[in-house]
Amino acid sequence: MYKEKVNRVVLVGTGAVGCSYAYSLINQGVAEELVLIDVNEAKSEGEAMDLNHGMPFAPSPIKVWSGSYKDCASADLVVITAGLAQKPGETRLDLVEKNTKIFKQIVKNIMETNFNGIFLVATNPVDILTYVTYKESGLPKGRVIGSGTVLDSARLRFALGEYFKVDTRNVHAAIIGEHGDTELPVWSHASIGIEQLETVLARKKDVKKEFLEDIFVSVRDAAYQIIERKGATYYGIGMSLVRITKAILNNENSILTVSAYLNGEYGQKDVYIGVPAVINRSGIREVVEIELNVKEKEQFNHSVSVLKETMKPVI
Repeated sequence: MYKEKVNRVVLVGTGAVGCSYAYSLINQGVAEELVLIDVNEAKSEGEAMDLNHGMPFAPSPIKVWSGSYKDCASADLVVITAGLAQKPGETRLDLVEKNTKIFKQIVKNIMETNFNGIFLVATNPVDILTYVTYKESGLPKGRVIGSGTVLDSARLRFALGEYFKVDTRNVHAAIIGEHGDTELPVWSHASIGIEQLETVLARKKDVKKEFLEDIFVSVRDAAYQIIERKGATYYGIGMSLVRITKAILNNENSILTVSAYLNGEYGQKDVYIGVPAVINRSGIREVVEIELNVKEKEQFNHSVSVLKETMKPVI
């Protein structure tokens, strides 16, 4: 049966993160159309050419081309990875003023096409730039999503899987809060397979609880470690963005720790921050409000306060 409507994804920014996303998207056969936009048009043209040459080996055909903002008019999803990258020694929050200016112009250009789809933001500081996108676009809060702590949670799952010698896909654990230095692990809800982490630790007498803090610190500081070694992080976030894209386009109702707008959940209002949320074809269906212990609540509230303070000069 002929299907008239196809899933079109527009990617704004063909740097290392954007291209890692595009490459993963094609290899997983997630969308049917992929449009690349960049201020450097020659770069986006070259990337489209290169990606198209691998199409004979893709799991399903995807039409890829270098386009312009007018292609956003009929897009289902616009993914923004454009902006200045984090430099060695620079925090994600240091980027806020520079990238806010860039984002306001990008979102204005997109909305002038009457775009009525979903925004997915990856550029740092992602929580603040997702908020900027929400305010500038005027779209409903559920249709503006940040990559949040999806990658941080994946890093935590990987580290725990390595430690316990268990497939990382069977590790269920989450990082919430700011995608940055004030993020926190939700140990109270972590599990290995279907067994609570607390139960696993009680059973394994040779495992010291202190290792949890070491694992968290390595996860929190992973970006700094990678940037120091290779200049930037992009494969992990590229694959994380594809995971969110799949949840949206396939109407999965999957629970992912994205940057979502809080309107009373967790006792917080008017802020985008990493929390578990149900993702489907409409965007964020709902924020999942899990019960945090006293320490986790304090850490989460601190994370929100840091974000709000940093946002003041630009919002």
